[in-house]
Amino acid sequence: MRPDTPPALAFWTDSEALTCVNVLPETANTATFTFRPQSGALFHFKPGQFVTLELPVPGGPLHRTYTISSAPSRPTSLTVTVKAQPDSIGGRWMLDHLRPGMAIKATGPGGDFSHHVHPAAKYLFISAGSGITPMMSMTTQMYDAGADPDIVFLNCARRPSEIIFRERLEHIASRSTGIALTWVVEQADPYAPWTGIKGQFNQLILGLVAPDYLEREVFCCGPEPFMRAVREALAGLGYDMDRYHQESFHAPIADVTDAPEDVVPDAAEAVEVSFARSGKTARMRQTETLLAAAKTSGVRLPTGCTFGVCGTCKTRKIAGDVHMVHNGGITEDEIAEGYVLACCSHPIGDVTLDI
Repeated sequence: MRPDTPPALAFWTDSEALTCVNVLPETANTATFTFRPQSGALFHFKPGQFVTLELPVPGGPLHRTYTISSAPSRPTSLTVTVKAQPDSIGGRWMLDHLRPGMAIKATGPGGDFSHHVHPAAKYLFISAGSGITPMMSMTTQMYDAGADPDIVFLNCARRPSEIIFRERLEHIASRSTGIALTWVVEQADPYAPWTGIKGQFNQLILGLVAPDYLEREVFCCGPEPFMRAVREALAGLGYDMDRYHQESFHAPIADVTDAPEDVVPDAAEAVEVSFARSGKTARMRQTETLLAAAKTSGVRLPTGCTFGVCGTCKTRKIAGDVHMVHNGGITEDEIAEGYVLACCSHPIGDVTLDI
């Protein structure tokens, strides 16, 4: 290497904590937090993926999963945009206490909700509330690629003042002929006339905004009732639901976790779960999860979503068999290496875990 050749920068791994470098207010009770690693490493992820943050809240660490709102085409920092709901613990702590200079442990990135995983010529992004964050990441990535993408971007909010990223997305769209933005609000803000669409998402709005929706790959993110309305509208119009993708950190509505007929946890069967490094054991029923066994035994096991999406509770199984039905939080290679997700694994007989 010549003396004037700069050294290659490494990519961040979750073995290194992230330092908060900026907090940007977005809307009421919503802020974007920017992170960098102390080493200066770059970020590499698919637009639309998520990270899990370990938040030092009173009472012990709390793990919460947030979609990355920045794009990998801007790799020097990573952002998450957090809306604190009325019953929020993690989000409320972040808005009230997380400030520049504080270091946070993080794991990830993870997830398959990305246009990199489902490439298409034309996209329809449908979101509500903070569900706009993965759409922001994917849109920014496609915009940064240089060529005009073909995106119809539909976002719903209660009021115009609650639309997250409105100014930034309008700025991007003003410099591209391929990004069509539509905002839908339930009601206008006081003393601020609203000339756009007012109401709730329905088939009529879908047809007006994206008359060629049958030709587009659909990505949807938002509260579950909203996503249910989108699914029902698309299905009722004959859309190919194999081209519909949604992101949610709430338990899936569709029952995709039926146990195989030959392996069914038995509520009458008591088993023992041992924690090798902790030296503790728990007696439990097969119908209880390994995560429940850890909590009962006082063994600290990080967890996020609790239904097999985020992968935070991934741990290695040393001995025994489990019945695990996950929702994408673990890979086949990891399963082959003996790892399981404690939140969605039930012991079939005695089991030993490496924690």
